[in-house]
Amino acid sequence: MNLPKIHSITKKLFVALVGGFLLLFLLFHMTANLFILRHDDGQWYSDFCHFMGTNWVVKIFEIGLLGFIALHILLTIWLAVTNRLARPVRYHQPSRSKTHPGSKLMIWTGILIFVCLGLHFYDFYMVKVGVVKGEYMVSVENIGKAMQEQPNAMFDEEVIGFLDKIQKSGQLSMGSDMIHHLTYEDKETLKRLLPGSDPEPDFYYMTREKFSHLHIVIGYLIFFVIIFFHLMHAFPSAFQTLGLNNYKYNPIIEALGKIYTWIIVLGFAAVPILVYLGL
Repeated sequence: MNLPKIHSITKKLFVALVGGFLLLFLLFHMTANLFILRHDDGQWYSDFCHFMGTNWVVKIFEIGLLGFIALHILLTIWLAVTNRLARPVRYHQPSRSKTHPGSKLMIWTGILIFVCLGLHFYDFYMVKVGVVKGEYMVSVENIGKAMQEQPNAMFDEEVIGFLDKIQKSGQLSMGSDMIHHLTYEDKETLKRLLPGSDPEPDFYYMTREKFSHLHIVIGYLIFFVIIFFHLMHAFPSAFQTLGLNNYKYNPIIEALGKIYTWIIVLGFAAVPILVYLGL
């Protein structure tokens, strides 16, 4: 097996730099997720998702983020393979090195995280890009304008049926700015009612519906436990690889890593647990 010749320390530096960027993104993502816990009918979280889905700077950043995740995964696997190939004959006796236990688990926790991310992307990101069907929302104001500007005679049966459905749901008279829980078929109907529109995914209600199921909550909590073990080693390892640690500051770096990991994991875990409990 022939792999490009790049020095091991170079690959480690790239892994550390990309990993550092992902550590910052996790903090950002966790903070945004906490908006789901606000009792504001999803206003903050929906506004956040709208901004993230329509701002062109964010869209460029999003592509870069996906690239960084893929690069981090590929470099880590590449590093593990090249290290293995460098020592094809294993030791006869188990190694007694002082290697941190988390280091030996990094590749395996990383693979598990990759699998879980695939499922997470399927549930949410793939809905955003239109590959997977989800639930959608539309502005009450836009619906009202369409009903005023177009006489009913111009609506086909599906559009009339949709308007009757949302009127019976009471969402038009509840004082909310958005109509929620729209199906994929509703979305296609809305495109005829509102030419040029593209109803947005209703991630707030999709998330709350998903976390109302105990088996899904348990699955996500297992995912967060895997992330916990990965981050406990990843944080100090990044400092070590970049040469930013020494004997004097190592205890501080280790402590910061533990604090960061607990904040991230507890922040993410709070959402499915509290939503399931109805809070």
